[in-house]
Amino acid sequence: MELLEKILSRENLNEAYKRVYANRGASGVDSVSVEELHEHLRVHKVEILDNIRNRKYKPQPVRRVEIPKDNGKKRQLGIPTVVDRVIQQAIAQVLSPIYEQQFSNSSYGFRPGRSCEMAVIRSIELLNDGYDWIVDIDLERFFDTVNHDRLMNILHRTIKDGDVLSLIRKFLVSGVMVEEVFEETSVGTPQGGLCTAEHKPPNEQ
Repeated sequence: MELLEKILSRENLNEAYKRVYANRGASGVDSVSVEELHEHLRVHKVEILDNIRNRKYKPQPVRRVEIPKDNGKKRQLGIPTVVDRVIQQAIAQVLSPIYEQQFSNSSYGFRPGRSCEMAVIRSIELLNDGYDWIVDIDLERFFDTVNHDRLMNILHRTIKDGDVLSLIRKFLVSGVMVEEVFEETSVGTPQGGLCTAEHKPPNEQ
């Protein structure tokens, strides 16, 4: 089975819907709520799937919101529409197991079944083993500065299904709505979307 068909399988899409519904969250630019999602998909599912398979699907821009950070600054989040969240979740559910096999065992961020607490415990174990240093690095505005071409090149090394790569690229360049103004996204990935933590189960958020 082609990778795209695994993503669009009934079982995978149902699981994606359940996770998006469980995570709740605000509406995107189309104002469709999580509570309205089931009926919306019932009416538009065939059209959505046909458009994806024919590379005609066009993700909606994400809705920009800002939340305060501990240092007094604000973190910018991008809220996709609930339909786009389901599709992103479905993609992540298929791709995550593939990439889990490639990740370092010392990597804990944004990975299923792992947490900050586990990283701290592992750090303490290493200190007890005789290591002297722990380095804490925060890459400022990392998600905002992700190069799309580099990201797609990295994905292409493992993912050979052109339809899947095309769909991911469309999400990257779908743009952002800041109040009522559309802004292009030629670089970066909105926090809250496919390339961040959107795929995590509710109890791991």
